[in-house]
Amino acid sequence: MTGIIPRSKAKGTDICLAGKHHYIIRSDLGCYMKTTDVKEGLNISIWSLHPACQNGDHYLGGDEGIFFIIKGNSFRRVTDLTRDTNAKVYSLHPNCRGGDHYALTKNYYYIFFQEKGTYRRTTDMHLDTNGLEYKLHPNCRNGLYYWDCYFIKPASEWGYEFCGCRDFRKDEFFGVYSVHPDVLTFLPGGLSVTKGPAFGRWENIKTITNDSNTPVTWQKKITKKVGYNKEKMTEITHNWKIATSASAESGDLASSIAKAQFSFSIEYGGSHVSTDKESWEEATEEEEQLSVDLKPNESVYLWQYRLGIGKEPVLFCRDLKIDDVPNPPTEVPLPSAKP
Repeated sequence: MTGIIPRSKAKGTDICLAGKHHYIIRSDLGCYMKTTDVKEGLNISIWSLHPACQNGDHYLGGDEGIFFIIKGNSFRRVTDLTRDTNAKVYSLHPNCRGGDHYALTKNYYYIFFQEKGTYRRTTDMHLDTNGLEYKLHPNCRNGLYYWDCYFIKPASEWGYEFCGCRDFRKDEFFGVYSVHPDVLTFLPGGLSVTKGPAFGRWENIKTITNDSNTPVTWQKKITKKVGYNKEKMTEITHNWKIATSASAESGDLASSIAKAQFSFSIEYGGSHVSTDKESWEEATEEEEQLSVDLKPNESVYLWQYRLGIGKEPVLFCRDLKIDDVPNPPTEVPLPSAKP
């Protein structure tokens, strides 16, 4: 299965609109994407996320590049997510707490309560000024991410789309648009949609056979590839302008996105494994000395574990296994990812 992970299951991830730019926040990568058009993927750039601005429960954006980061029962107002500029903290009014999603338009803050099927509209989250609650139209209720007057719908036969909504009480959309692949890839789980789901499997890299009628000891150096396919993975970032600070924060951004994808559950196109202890340097050839005792007419098979996305192997793991049966091993040699 493939699919982007809903904001509710990916802490520190959200989408907001500030000024003329859409922002996709990825706290797990320590950075955010900035674009002028989610549909066209225009003017994409990647910036580092200040530590104080990470791991928010929700992110909202306003005019002139103002951002609001909600954590628990308070929110932080900043004018720069990279520098945490002009930071001020306010309490959330009790009526504005516990929302499943938050959004901000030019005139109102919106707090969505999906299970209740309602939303609250107010002009001030601190004081709940002009606060009123409304019924949420069923077609506006199942969004994965909400920002400004938009929300991303669950995947359909047309892929992932986002709606522009005039009134969340009514089924009145001023547009339904596809999410551009370059934007979709940056969302948690999006890589499985644009490139294909992750896989992990043992690959046979050497078969050794004793064709004689006497036992032999086979001793040789074998060559294995270890590391990750950097050239292939950097294809996903070729349309992104990556700020130096963002690159430094996340290391190689492409590998960070792939590493995160492998850790996600199978439901969202991942493998649910941790690759932290594997080499994420560009793949190189390594030699390993092997010594194998073979009985007459016996064969042994040398297997290497590899992780990939879509059809391409991405990470060549250090794990090798020797077996005397031609079928690949069944166990997964990598630890499970933390939930």
